[in-house]
Amino acid sequence: MTAAGMITAGVTAPGAAAAEEPRIDLKVLVVDNGDSPVKAVTAQLKSTGVPYTTIDLNDSGRPKITASFLSDTVNGRPRAKYQGVVLPNEAPFGAGSAEQTVLEAYERTYGIPQVDAYTWAHPEVGLDYTSEGGWAGTLDGREAAVTAAGKAGWFGYLDGAFRFEDNAPAVQESYGYAARPRTGFTSYVDIPVPGGTGRGSLVGEYTHDGRRELVVTFAYNNSQQQFRLLARGIVEWLTQGVHLGQTRNSFAVHVDDVFAPDSRWDTERDCTPGDFDCAGGDGEGTTPIRMTADDAAYAAGWQREHGFTMDMVYNAGSGEEWKTEHGGTDALTDRLLADKAQYRWVNHTYTHPFLGCVQDTSTVPWSCAKNADGSTRYMSRAEIAAQIRDNHNWAVDKGLPVDRTELVTGEHSGLRTLPQQPNDNPGLAGALADTGVKWIASDNSREPGQRPVGNALTVPRHPMNVYYNVGTAAEMADEYNWVYTSRGDGGSGVCEDNPTSTCLDEPLDPATGYAEHIVPQEARTALGHVLAGDPRPHYAHQSNLAEDRLLYPVMEKVLADYRALFTDSTPLENPRQSAIGTEVQRRAAWQTALVNNRVTAYRIGDTVTVTAPSGTQIPVTAPEGTKKQLLLGTSAFGTPYAGARSAWTTPAALQSALTLKLP
Repeated sequence: MTAAGMITAGVTAPGAAAAEEPRIDLKVLVVDNGDSPVKAVTAQLKSTGVPYTTIDLNDSGRPKITASFLSDTVNGRPRAKYQGVVLPNEAPFGAGSAEQTVLEAYERTYGIPQVDAYTWAHPEVGLDYTSEGGWAGTLDGREAAVTAAGKAGWFGYLDGAFRFEDNAPAVQESYGYAARPRTGFTSYVDIPVPGGTGRGSLVGEYTHDGRRELVVTFAYNNSQQQFRLLARGIVEWLTQGVHLGQTRNSFAVHVDDVFAPDSRWDTERDCTPGDFDCAGGDGEGTTPIRMTADDAAYAAGWQREHGFTMDMVYNAGSGEEWKTEHGGTDALTDRLLADKAQYRWVNHTYTHPFLGCVQDTSTVPWSCAKNADGSTRYMSRAEIAAQIRDNHNWAVDKGLPVDRTELVTGEHSGLRTLPQQPNDNPGLAGALADTGVKWIASDNSREPGQRPVGNALTVPRHPMNVYYNVGTAAEMADEYNWVYTSRGDGGSGVCEDNPTSTCLDEPLDPATGYAEHIVPQEARTALGHVLAGDPRPHYAHQSNLAEDRLLYPVMEKVLADYRALFTDSTPLENPRQSAIGTEVQRRAAWQTALVNNRVTAYRIGDTVTVTAPSGTQIPVTAPEGTKKQLLLGTSAFGTPYAGARSAWTTPAALQSALTLKLP
């Protein structure tokens, strides 16, 4: 596929003296009526890194769509200010209105594509009415398919069939119109007509009157899987495969506390013995959860079978303590070290202490201990640095492939912990500098944004709802019931008190609840992050690789579901913490450059030119065969993904602008 269709060669724009190749700015115009489909497409543009301008139809003071708003001339050359247009429907300004007429003339003159984010089936969008062999209704649970035309074009990264979500059978989640195409309409996604014959389009291209529209006839929001699957293709169609920004799907899983034992949930007390808030349970006589050598061998074999690498987040000192307490030998450590090259290893401190304030556990919840002058008592910079350094040195001595720049502290401690510790430990930033740490993990549920800690940056991690203190499916279901059932059903009632949580209709069966309810729910949540292009890692604990090995069913479902949905051209990437931190950092810097209007990007014919603040990494997606212009000659641009090529890049040496040559 080429990108040549984006521009009509030899355009004579209004006011231009002669026909010449126009300049097309790499920016999208979004006309927003406040409905979820437009919001969803806008969110995809932002997460991809595509610059856009929004016109809010609900704002009485909004700019009007005029010829000068859409186009002008630069150095005598006609310029289209937008490479694509997103509308809530085919004619949001009103058919025949002045603004609609100007917009359609602009699209026709410059060959600008238009996305109709959600509309109904009727002849004005190239479809028969649903009464003419089509259908309208709830799409929940129905299977859709990418057509041959869709596979050959902008949706070719999808394997074929996918199913509309049906997460709540009693709730209508997605409504749509499946209709027969008319002349000029090419369907990209369709379904069998319920109760009828043939297939009806849900997404397709309508070419007419010198214009092209991508017509979507089902409702959606940004979090629904069916939209997430199609979002990439919508953006690629809208930009005809040439745009700023890139998106790749990735999945990383950190396994914390490796070498250390984890405490066990008490199904009678409904708490974890040994925790300061577990009344009557001091942890004495309980059996902690710790991987065995067999568990370690299984982990290595599982990775090879599934083509996926876990990050082993290790506490070497805790392992040494275990060895001393158990006769001086440790088969688990021996097995993991024998397979050390098969994993990535991340420093989790030597013995997993709390690196923030000194905790006063005489009350529930705990509080920060105070010095004599009333100031907060913290673990010292030297103690933090020793925990990091000792753990790293142990790894180096054992030949582990560990990256000094990566760190996960126990419980993400040292970083601010609300409400007790509203600020980072003052010694933390210095300790990170002392030990060469550049990427420190944070909890995405508490701090979703990346932020600096001295010269280091945080890497937010998604907690997986597979608990650290359970080794069996029955224990997991029991604790899950305690958290997510009402007091009337025997639970803690936390779900009743938390406005962001929902209680279970009834407690899970301890024998089947994990496999039948928790696994699919957790896998769906993790896959949702993947499909949203969210690079942040997920984390669980070594206890979840022990006993019933609870983590594997969740990871297996994420991997299997992903691979069933996407072609081999769209692999699930598996980056390490430093690479993830770099990606999040680059995205933030790019968004800042866009917000501050520091980026200029345009295309003239087969040449793309981009300028950005010096040193800024520029994300670009372009067709196969695209070359990067050097001072002398060219080089191949980017790497392949989802049928295109993309990369973070900068201008070539001695050049002030990035220049790409399209095929």
